[in-house]
Amino acid sequence: MNIANILDNSGKCYGNLPVIAYGNNEWLSYSLLAERCSAMAHQLISQYQLKLGDNVALISSNCPQYVEICFSLWYAGLVVVPINAKLHHNELRYLLEDCSAKVCFSCIKLSPAISLLVREIGTLQCNIVIGSEQYLALEEGETNPPAKVLPNDPAWIFYTSGTTGKPKGALLSHQNLFAMIQGYFSDIDSIEPGDSVIHAAPMSHGSGFYILPHVAKGGVNVIPTSGGFNADELTQLIQQSQQPTFFAAPTMVKRLVEYALSSKESYQNIKTIVYGGGPMYQQDLANALSVFSGKLVQMYGQGESPMTICALSKFHHQDAKHPDHIERLASIGLPVLGVEVKLVDATGHLAEIGSAGEVYVRGKTVMLGYLNNEKATKETLVDGWLKTGDIAICNKDGFIKLVDRNKDVIISGGSNIYPREVEEVLNRHPAILETSVIGKADNDWGEVVVAVVVFHENMQVKEHVLNQFCLDNIARFKRPKQYHFIDELPKNSTGKILKTALRQMV
Repeated sequence: MNIANILDNSGKCYGNLPVIAYGNNEWLSYSLLAERCSAMAHQLISQYQLKLGDNVALISSNCPQYVEICFSLWYAGLVVVPINAKLHHNELRYLLEDCSAKVCFSCIKLSPAISLLVREIGTLQCNIVIGSEQYLALEEGETNPPAKVLPNDPAWIFYTSGTTGKPKGALLSHQNLFAMIQGYFSDIDSIEPGDSVIHAAPMSHGSGFYILPHVAKGGVNVIPTSGGFNADELTQLIQQSQQPTFFAAPTMVKRLVEYALSSKESYQNIKTIVYGGGPMYQQDLANALSVFSGKLVQMYGQGESPMTICALSKFHHQDAKHPDHIERLASIGLPVLGVEVKLVDATGHLAEIGSAGEVYVRGKTVMLGYLNNEKATKETLVDGWLKTGDIAICNKDGFIKLVDRNKDVIISGGSNIYPREVEEVLNRHPAILETSVIGKADNDWGEVVVAVVVFHENMQVKEHVLNQFCLDNIARFKRPKQYHFIDELPKNSTGKILKTALRQMV
């Protein structure tokens, strides 16, 4: 049950179709990619003495070789460990040591830093620079069929973003990845041979998972030459690609909407925009629907159960005649086929309809556990259920609305205050570009609400104006007691706001 079998099969039945494009140029066909991955697998085993189940790190911005490296490792029965290329040297050291990577693949820009780490980390044998002579030599010689692995053998170690602490490595098995692909086809989108997925978001995170369903069905992985998100470049790729799909964090959707409104470009060619990875505020979604009507799907998942917990379909985005349409748009949709979801209240019982509870998930998509962290595994996986740490409410029709992260809930004077609710209000103020709400320790109240605000250029307003705006829209006890005005919210490479950094700031 090796996930590499999807490329092995596609290499035969879609042989002449392109599997990777770099910008507008075809980079590799399916048959050639399968052949090269098979050869690389043989070389990694024979020349580098890697053994079944060894971990291999991949540290690079988006590049066409990304797909090739992942499948080469799986062909060899190895575990791919994608790592964010924007991390600090010390963070890279921590992750490489934590996963005991035997070999690392890196882009040339990071080569000096990784070479230093090779000398410092005992388990790390070497760094292979992508595109170097050493790398190209892997593509030649004998070939190997996909290694025989068991369904629950690890295939991918996904490191959580670390927004609330040190990153943890979620162990994803071959079975997890197959189940993820099936969930994509059932609840996210269908794919025809030649359809494209544009990797404008980091492939080390959410966008990397989209490689798999597209390879399974003969799609094209389009890698922007910029290596990331650029609204002008993405627009051109959309217009020149066949049935393009792309994953976008809500901040990316917002920026693309702003670009579309100012540039007057056409986006009719888009097949699907899958958004997720953070809160999509209601006004931002309304703006996106006006520009990308009929093209939006919301996906809710975690690294611990990627792409596979809930989905809000294109149909439900467009079902404007339904009396609960606005409420449904504020939700993350319905559980994905084959996945069980329940909400558990603070007493450990099932939350009643309309009451808040933590999201628990069960199914073949749920990770094996955390690498080298038995304590966190036992806390997160309970009786076969994954505790997501997200707080949500379920309505009578089964639509689930996220309220906030469990760790982000503010308890002030004995009352629970959900930051997202306050953020939704503040983000409707015309002067505010974006905001993040956190709790701050207080001797009298336990915690007080603090809003960190970024204004639109030349549109600043005073605190008392925002106070009155909140009082006009939410209960008095929920309004911020303090405001901090900054130029830009701290975010990681996937667009998630780093609330840990904000808490340190205030």
